[in-house]
Amino acid sequence: MKLNERSLAFYATCDSPADNAGFLYKRGERHTAYHRRWFVLKGNMLFYFEERDSREPVGVIVLEGCNVELCDAAENYTFAIRFGGTKSRTYVLAAENQAAMESWVKSLSRASFDYMRLVVRELEKQLQEMSRGLAAGCAGSREPPGLCKPESRLRALPAVPAKENGCAVWNNVLGAERLPRTSGCAGDDEEESPRPPPVPPRRRASSGEAASAGAAVAQSPSAFHRLHEQYRLEVARLRQDWEQRRRGPRP
Repeated sequence: MKLNERSLAFYATCDSPADNAGFLYKRGERHTAYHRRWFVLKGNMLFYFEERDSREPVGVIVLEGCNVELCDAAENYTFAIRFGGTKSRTYVLAAENQAAMESWVKSLSRASFDYMRLVVRELEKQLQEMSRGLAAGCAGSREPPGLCKPESRLRALPAVPAKENGCAVWNNVLGAERLPRTSGCAGDDEEESPRPPPVPPRRRASSGEAASAGAAVAQSPSAFHRLHEQYRLEVARLRQDWEQRRRGPRP
């Protein structure tokens, strides 16, 4: 990738988020005087401007193959960016306070691709160790290899009643297995256990029907077929009357 002054100036002043930004005092290369500059860190590039609102940076430092370390100087909160090689330049910077110095040293030390490469290798190593530990745990268990997953260690969720046509099917048989409780309290058994739907109210019978039914039950409570026969005859009579009214009077 080719870089020029225009592309670097655009990258330094664009709206992309900066890793760190603030004022630092930079010591000159020829003169030992310090100049207050606005620094912006983006990736592994450290830009510095004359003012905060400057449109173009004065210079850029590529943070590759360098070390960031504290240095002893007359000024307080001083640190240096040192590159390998005899003719390489060393940039001496000074912050305004202790917190700013620590923040800049930390962010500059983590800006290079060499540091990111070390982090990636460490993460890959940890991932391999976790994979080997998981494989050893699966080998010691009786479950098939395909079923040995971290999700299997999670607590089983409570079962949900089966549904037919979108409605829950409740088992009202005595001694039927109940759903597992999700609460550890001893007094909330009735609240946690599912209840069957309420029984619909019975149809109110008229006084005549109630009297006839009561009389039939009073005669023989165990003779259900007699009560059924009475209702059958009554329905047949009503049906016959309805058919006669539908046909109309005979000519």
